[in-house]
Amino acid sequence: MATLTIRNLDSQVEELLRVRAARNGRSIEAEAHAILTEMVGPSPREMRNLAEAIGHRFAPLDGVELELHPPVAIEQQRDRAYEIMKRRYNALRELAR
Repeated sequence: MATLTIRNLDSQVEELLRVRAARNGRSIEAEAHAILTEMVGPSPREMRNLAEAIGHRFAPLDGVELELHPPVAIEQQRDRAYEIMKRRYNALRELAR
């Protein structure tokens, strides 16, 4: 890994960095590292897919464990959506009478 030295940093910027680091429970060095990594990492436009973008967003949190939703067949989703729309349509027809 490389070492980076920043000379003549404005004291107000240093103070803001110190406060931000404290809020995030990090050292000033760790906060600067997180900021640089986030800013020079791939932009959302450079991401190939949503999963990659989400992974990049949560990487500073050391990942997130999610429960997998049980697979649902597309036909079941379509049928459920159709039933909901049918009920709404019928309810609107009743109101129109």
